[in-house]
Amino acid sequence: MKYLSEWDQWKRYSSKSWKRFIEKAREMTTHLELWREDIRSIEGKFGTGIQSYFSFLRFLVLLNLVIFLIIFMLVLLPILLTKYKITNSSFVLNPSKAVDIQCTVYPISSSGLIYFYSYIIDLLSGTGFLEETCLFYGHYTIDGVEFQNFTYDLPLAYLLSTIAYLALSLLWIVKRSVEGFKINLIRSEEHFQSYCNKIFAGWDFCITNRSMADLKHSSLRYELRADLEEERIRQKIADRTSEETIRIYSLRLFLNCIVLAVLAACFYAIYRATIFSQEHMKKEIDKMVFGENLLILYLPSIVITLANFITPMIFAKIIHYEDYSPGFEIRLTILRCVFMRLATICVLVFTLGSKITSCDNYSCELCGYNQKLYPCWETQVGQEMYKLMIFDLIIILAVTLFVDFPRKLLVTYCSSWKLMQCWGQQEFAIPDNVLGIVYGQTICWIGAFFSPLLPAIATLKFIIIFYVKEMSLIHTCRPSPRQFRASNSNFFFLLVLLIGLCLAVIPLTISMAHIPSSKACGPFTNFNTTWEVVPKTVSTFPGSLQSVVHGITSEAFAVPFFMIICLIMFYFIALAGAHKRVVDQLREQLSLESRDKRYLIQKLTEAQRETRN
Repeated sequence: MKYLSEWDQWKRYSSKSWKRFIEKAREMTTHLELWREDIRSIEGKFGTGIQSYFSFLRFLVLLNLVIFLIIFMLVLLPILLTKYKITNSSFVLNPSKAVDIQCTVYPISSSGLIYFYSYIIDLLSGTGFLEETCLFYGHYTIDGVEFQNFTYDLPLAYLLSTIAYLALSLLWIVKRSVEGFKINLIRSEEHFQSYCNKIFAGWDFCITNRSMADLKHSSLRYELRADLEEERIRQKIADRTSEETIRIYSLRLFLNCIVLAVLAACFYAIYRATIFSQEHMKKEIDKMVFGENLLILYLPSIVITLANFITPMIFAKIIHYEDYSPGFEIRLTILRCVFMRLATICVLVFTLGSKITSCDNYSCELCGYNQKLYPCWETQVGQEMYKLMIFDLIIILAVTLFVDFPRKLLVTYCSSWKLMQCWGQQEFAIPDNVLGIVYGQTICWIGAFFSPLLPAIATLKFIIIFYVKEMSLIHTCRPSPRQFRASNSNFFFLLVLLIGLCLAVIPLTISMAHIPSSKACGPFTNFNTTWEVVPKTVSTFPGSLQSVVHGITSEAFAVPFFMIICLIMFYFIALAGAHKRVVDQLREQLSLESRDKRYLIQKLTEAQRETRN
């Protein structure tokens, strides 16, 4: 330091001080992490594989909390400030022009004599008194909020909040998945290296419990057996004759046809259940008993839950006859279950969309949607998403309380029974639990547009699930012998979550761009579709800015932009290929150096022998 100038000394000193401050700040923020001690305790007792599931659940809690804050700040806060006279502002209500009065009819539920259980039904289904609250889309029938210096455009803010939370979710998921992708890319190794890594570097030093250590031993043995089985299957594939190849591919084709038939049957059952529920849910409540009404309201949710419960067992049986390697069996089964769980939500939404746009009377053709059955169709779609969210939570709690705990008691106190020995203790299967919370998150992404407070409900739901799953893991479950590495788990979880986000964007885009918005409720009563608020807003810009926006959205800009993006993508693909070749060359050099060392040691040994002789 004494040979540097005072300015250079000050720069180096300030740089070190700033780095030290950043390190201390990061150390302090780690103590503010949600469930830090609980997750560290789980990691110490059960390893990093199960810990990654609970870390992923914590990530979803934070994601939904941020989504709720975005919607609250952009949509709900200006309304609350005006409604409760906190600021000097007023609502802007523009009368609908060129819209028939039949399209603006929105019958409010009649007040009067109400059965005592009606409040329970309303709470579970989102109807009745909940339908008129800020929980659903129909409550926001406002064109804007006029403050002292400007007018707040609520329809534009409502649409921007949806785009913002979808974009935020995409960026956050991609950012978290990049690190896991890098680790998986680095670990694309040879089979011999895989064996060495499992034997010499496969131990999880976070495990402190003896039973968990035994489980880790069995997990490593299982992985080695799986690797040897994959090697055996590779050798078997290489030795197959033409007749055996034709037979196995014919069998796989037949079994995949069965899988498609099972999926089609489930989708058709969901379609019929949704149609039946929508046609009968308008029946007067005094004409049916409590259980009948609740069954009709929750019929699509019940069918979806049964499909999600039965189809994984069918897929697990079918996969055994397809003669795949053990690792590929797990990935293919998970992929099929992911498609099944997430596609059921899309089937439900598209079925509702077909019912909404099916016109069989004059008022329907006049309004562009079935106004008689769905005067505020966005609210009713939000109610379906709300029911799926509540029913999924009820099922998780019911399975834990009435299946896992009794099973634990029976296995503990009736272990001498042969049936209990065959049944065994409940396993904490990481992939199945991850698929369950990804399913719930996909419901939240779709439903947040139709029910703005659904992310808050999802946040509360995931907090409850965290404590329920933690209690179930500690007291009733044992970890599955098929464990995942933490890095592989994190990347796999985020990949499945990204698939759910992509599937959620499809129905949202169609409903906002193609289905006519309700004329009786919501902030888009003066627009034919939700997306029309964007060109209307652009038309208020100055002429030069409008020209820039139209130029960016035109084909003349889109085609060159797409070609440049493709060139950049091909460049990075080529760069990644070059880096991979360099890595392979370095690995080969390491191998050659080890051979050189072996050769030198051999020569030295021979020279020493000659010297002794």
